[in-house]
Amino acid sequence: MPELRTAVGAVLDWPVDHVAAAVVGPSGVRATAGDTDREFKLASVTKPLAAYAVLVAVEEGAVEWDTPAGPEGSTVRHLAAHTSGLSFSDGVQQAKPGTKRIYSNVGFEVLGETIAEAAGMPFDRYLHEAVLAPLGMAHTRLEGSPAAGAVSTAADLTRFATELLSPTLVHRDTLDEATTVAFPGVDGILPGYGRQKPNDWGLGFEIRDGKSPHWTGANSSPRTFGHFGQSGTFLWVDPDARAACVVLTDRDFGRWSFDAWPPYTDGVLAAL
Repeated sequence: MPELRTAVGAVLDWPVDHVAAAVVGPSGVRATAGDTDREFKLASVTKPLAAYAVLVAVEEGAVEWDTPAGPEGSTVRHLAAHTSGLSFSDGVQQAKPGTKRIYSNVGFEVLGETIAEAAGMPFDRYLHEAVLAPLGMAHTRLEGSPAAGAVSTAADLTRFATELLSPTLVHRDTLDEATTVAFPGVDGILPGYGRQKPNDWGLGFEIRDGKSPHWTGANSSPRTFGHFGQSGTFLWVDPDARAACVVLTDRDFGRWSFDAWPPYTDGVLAAL
């Protein structure tokens, strides 16, 4: 599809030093741009990878969604859905679990510690064995926090995106639960985009719903889920379009992202 190749290739005009992009359908990659084998820091696009390892751990019985974890009254489900009440980075409890959507890196770190303890191995090893190795993601590794410490390539993330469209490592029902709103009606701040009422998330995946402003496109379906990262990266899956998009850059999220990302996604959707 020349229209899709053109739409995906629009990233090459972005004000960034390096970029790689790919659009994926249920059967695999449909178009790419840039060096898809170049390694990029994922920042918070790490979170969907970590969340997928949690899905595997739940199916294996290592933990349950209602396993206590984090502050009193919090569970694995609360941590994955950013409703544990923990602050972004210092671990202070700012709200009762389940009452506010407080985006929390430290919450994901506690989540990683919980899985590591239950599985009897460091979280980076569990992530590798549960997700990365089975999907053939040989150039992806966790170098630090389960919240933001992964390094990967666009080629590797297309394998993950294909998994999110047609799961093989977990049951479809498990992924559907993770990409359905957890704790509906909870308000909160979407980083970079201000307060959202409600600020809908699944279990490790942000859900677009009716959020405005947003980093996806004006024509993205409400069921679109994914994540973006402070390092200038994003991954979205639009179930209605039966497609996913990966974009990795080496320029930190900022004003340029607001200007470039939504029209890019709309262009990709139009080409599809």
